[in-house]
Amino acid sequence: MPSRRAVTGRSAHPRRRFAQELRRLRCAQGLPLRKLSHRLGWDHSLLGKMERTETLGGPEVVQALDDFYGTQDLLLALWELALRDRDEFKEQYRTYMGLEAEATSMWHFGLDILHGLLQTPEYARERMGLGGGMTETALDEQVSARMRRRARLHGAEAPVFRAIFSEAALRTPLTDRAQWRAQLEDLLRAAKSRHITLHVLPFAAGLHGLASTNLTFLRQPDGSTVAYTENSVSGHVIDSPAQIEFLQRRYDAVRDQALAPAASDTFIQQLLEEPPHRVPPLRSLTREA
Repeated sequence: MPSRRAVTGRSAHPRRRFAQELRRLRCAQGLPLRKLSHRLGWDHSLLGKMERTETLGGPEVVQALDDFYGTQDLLLALWELALRDRDEFKEQYRTYMGLEAEATSMWHFGLDILHGLLQTPEYARERMGLGGGMTETALDEQVSARMRRRARLHGAEAPVFRAIFSEAALRTPLTDRAQWRAQLEDLLRAAKSRHITLHVLPFAAGLHGLASTNLTFLRQPDGSTVAYTENSVSGHVIDSPAQIEFLQRRYDAVRDQALAPAASDTFIQQLLEEPPHRVPPLRSLTREA
């Protein structure tokens, strides 16, 4: 099995990095393009264009390459980075994607959104489509890529995953109420997995040390841990041991304030049973002159 490489901040050109990795893996196997094409069942001209950065291909062919080389979704992560690079995503997020692909365990706190690995396709689509500026084709590709990433949580080598969600993240619905119910039901199913633990931090818990932070810790294969903090406009990878320890203490304190897993399941179930919230007409919210 070829060794896996982490994506780092040195990857200045994600499209080029993706193409170079495709070529490196093929050459390491000593395979001509036509022979690789025969084994995969994908046209050799497409594979050649991907290696020459003329096209990124789609998630299906990238997944086939990941499966063939045994790279456990690393190519898919690189592909998504290359795809996002067209929209000038921050280098910090590119770094995070590589770290996530390598992580053996993850701890997350969600202040206002659900973690991408726990999102349904409908949630991911509405979230990524906010603000417009993306074609339907590009949106389809990004949703598909996120679902491929999400599949890692249910694979043979799934990382241990613990997530704490603020009640706000669980009370901000999708436009379609049925799709929002499906998202909550999906969380309940995920919580039944032995390697996934979910907590709810209710409003009643009061103030806490992560009041303005979406935070993820990623344990790497070498035993090191990095942290990633994110808001709607930026993200930061943190590898300073002192800063990671500071954030870990805050995370632990928030976990102490959160509901236990069984109580969290009950909380989500109660949300499902609540009647839909009805927003009053705008005119009734506006004071008359």
